[in-house]
Amino acid sequence: MHRDINNLRRNFISCGGFAMYIILGVIVLVALYLVFIYNGLVRARQMAEEAWSGIDVQLKRRADLIPNLIETVKGYATHEKSTLEEVVELRNRAQAVPAGDVAGRAQAEGLLGQALGRVMALAEAYPDLKANQNFSELQASLETMESEIQMARRYYNGAARDLNVKVESFPSNLVAGQFGFQKREYFEITDEADRAVPAVKF
Repeated sequence: MHRDINNLRRNFISCGGFAMYIILGVIVLVALYLVFIYNGLVRARQMAEEAWSGIDVQLKRRADLIPNLIETVKGYATHEKSTLEEVVELRNRAQAVPAGDVAGRAQAEGLLGQALGRVMALAEAYPDLKANQNFSELQASLETMESEIQMARRYYNGAARDLNVKVESFPSNLVAGQFGFQKREYFEITDEADRAVPAVKF
C-alpha cells in the first residue's frame, strides 16, 4: 500500500514536470512569434520610410529645376508674369508642407505639376522659347523627372500598403498597437486633372 502511494506520488510529480515543460515550450514559442511579428512591422515601416525618402528626393530635384526654368521662360514670355509667379508660389507652398503630411504634400505637388504644365505649354506661343536649347534641356529633364516621380510614388504606395496590412491584420495589430506602429497615408493625387503628367511635348 505504502509502495503504491509512493508510485502515485512519483507519477504525479513526473506528470507535473512534463506539463511544466510543455507550458514553458508554449511560452517560448509565443515569445518567438511575437518577436517575428515585431521585426516584420519594423521592416515594413523602414521600407515605407525609405520609399518616402525616394519620393522626397525626386520632388526636390524637380523643385531645384524650377528657378532655371522660370528664368529661361521669363526672357521670352514677358507677358506671362502671373503664370510664372504662380509656379514660384506653388513651389514654395509644396516645400513648406510639414514632413509628415503626405496627403498635403501630394495635393501641393499635384497643383505644382499642373502649373508646370501650363508653363511648358507657353512654348507654343513663343517660338523663340521653343527653340532655346536651355529650355529644351529643362523640358527633357522635367519629362524624365515626372516619370521617376511616378515610379517612386508607386513604390512608396506599395510599401505603405504592406505596412498598413500588417498594422490592421490580426494578430500583428495587437503588437502594432502595443508598440505604436501606425498606418501610412498613400501619396495620391485625388483630382483627375492633377493626374496628368505636365504637358512638355511640342
